[in-house]
Amino acid sequence: MINLLKLCVGADSVEDLLDWQRSQRSHWPEGKAIHVTRMWPKREAEVLEGGSLYWVIKGVILARQRVVDLQEVNLGDGIPRCALVLDQEVIRTEAAPRRPFQGWRYLDPKDSPRDLPKGRGKDDPLPPALAQALAELGLH
Repeated sequence: MINLLKLCVGADSVEDLLDWQRSQRSHWPEGKAIHVTRMWPKREAEVLEGGSLYWVIKGVILARQRVVDLQEVNLGDGIPRCALVLDQEVIRTEAAPRRPFQGWRYLDPKDSPRDLPKGRGKDDPLPPALAQALAELGLH
């Protein structure tokens, strides 16, 4: 099993990601979220064996969604793309800093941040800069 790592461009918080996904639900299959990316994972089978898409928000991994399928899509420009079909549930994770990168990257499960306990998902989030500073110190 392998995970994917992706920047959540335009989001300042997990709540921004949740709001955007809520606004798009009418376009997606029931109970799923879709994220379209240009490149198809060569390690498709490993991703589909329980992998998740980990979201980097403002330089910090803060959440993940389980990948349930990969589908080819064409947005009308003749370029085939990969639709990551995700479970609708967004699971908050421990904060883990990440430098900017383009596209997506593989993320080994041993390097993936742990999920926050269920009760902490409703906590007020730390400001991103503070979460990143604490993560860099290994305190969050």
